[in-house]
Amino acid sequence: MASTQVPEKPAAQHLRRAYPKQPPAPAAAPAHAAAAYPGEAPRVLDVQHVEKVYGSRNAVTQALADVSFSVAEGEFMGIMGASGSGKSTLLNCISTIDTVTAGHVLVNGADITSIKPAKLTRFRREQLGFIFQDSNLLDTLTARENIALPLTISRVPARETLSRVEEVARRLGILEVLDKYPYQMSGGQQQRVAAARAMVTNPAIIMADEPTGALDSKNARLLLECLETMNRTYRATVLMVTHDAFAASYTHRVIFLRDGRIFTELNRGESPRQEFFNRIMEVVAIMGGEGSDAL
Repeated sequence: MASTQVPEKPAAQHLRRAYPKQPPAPAAAPAHAAAAYPGEAPRVLDVQHVEKVYGSRNAVTQALADVSFSVAEGEFMGIMGASGSGKSTLLNCISTIDTVTAGHVLVNGADITSIKPAKLTRFRREQLGFIFQDSNLLDTLTARENIALPLTISRVPARETLSRVEEVARRLGILEVLDKYPYQMSGGQQQRVAAARAMVTNPAIIMADEPTGALDSKNARLLLECLETMNRTYRATVLMVTHDAFAASYTHRVIFLRDGRIFTELNRGESPRQEFFNRIMEVVAIMGGEGSDAL
């Protein structure tokens, strides 16, 4: 019997012309693979020529255009850009919340663009930690129970769970709120509890999406110092999206996005935070955006 070929939809044809051939998936590197250059830490994240297109043939929006960069183990990295620059879209693609149109994203050598949807939930739970602008704590659970939740879902033994929760809470200075409910805590305490929840599973990367956006200056500083402690003490790899130069000045390196493309990159090196802040503000001014001017 002759088979009938279903005609391709116009939108699919259009995207196919825009991206005629997906580059071959790179060979997955083992989690302990060496870095690209001698003396560097192993790379936890590789973003390779990522493109993201929304819409159909008559109304196509390119949110990301050929974005490539790497993040080393133990690095605290920032992504800056104005609203609509593509920074949140990029974070969503890295965190498997959204899919790429073209390109590849590797986490610990695993190409997440080729992971089957049925396995993505487990991958996200085991490899990624999340801190959002809103703490997203469960109101009916105490801080201790909120932090323990990802371990409970993963069926970590109760004794080990309690030990890990108290250890991360001690490191982040929130032992005194462990038995409080979210409504009994300040916004800053809630965000630090959310940071502890992201850290307790020892994820490959912690994704922080505008984590200081809803905080006053005092609590924003406390949370940033908390992220700094996580990075320094636990060697946690943190990828933070922000529009705030003050928040970005706590990182080791900042990538700036404009119109879905990497505009430039700054490395802090041995610079004091004040000096790094000033350099960030110079780039923000060139880009025509706004940043915090308070230190």
